Amino acid sequence: MARSPKGRRESASASEPELLALLPLRYPYLLIDRVEERSPARVRAIKNVSHNEWFFVGHFPERPVMPGTLLLEGMAQTAGVLLREHEGAEGPALGFLVGVDRARFRRQVVPGDRVVYEAKLLKAKRGLVRAEVVAAVEGEPVAEAVISLMSAPAESESG
Repeated sequence: MARSPKGRRESASASEPELLALLPLRYPYLLIDRVEERSPARVRAIKNVSHNEWFFVGHFPERPVMPGTLLLEGMAQTAGVLLREHEGAEGPALGFLVGVDRARFRRQVVPGDRVVYEAKLLKAKRGLVRAEVVAAVEGEPVAEAVISLMSAPAESESG
């Protein structure tokens, strides 16, 4: 990835193999398909919601709706990429959810929707990142929240 003159990462995208290196999550819990843009101040990620999603089997099979908690998880994962970019992490790192504030749900997400998550850095201090995250479908906000994550090493230090 290219570096700016100040040594900061410039905006870049991440395909699936790169995404798997960015986040220590796997199916079925990885709720981002692609990271379109990333920098220490902003991350934009995509989730293509298909009819075959595991959660539609039990979440209103006759009228499938993506659970709000999973929308929040996708938002937190996007903030996790932001945490990693802001810290300049090279190896795997974990971002533990420590707060969700001002969460609002505007409309349902259904099969066929393309959710665009956008996380903007609000504050960063000693391994803690606070980000405003908006989930949108076709440019219309469907959910928003302020997400706080705390970083920790990916591997246990107790050997």
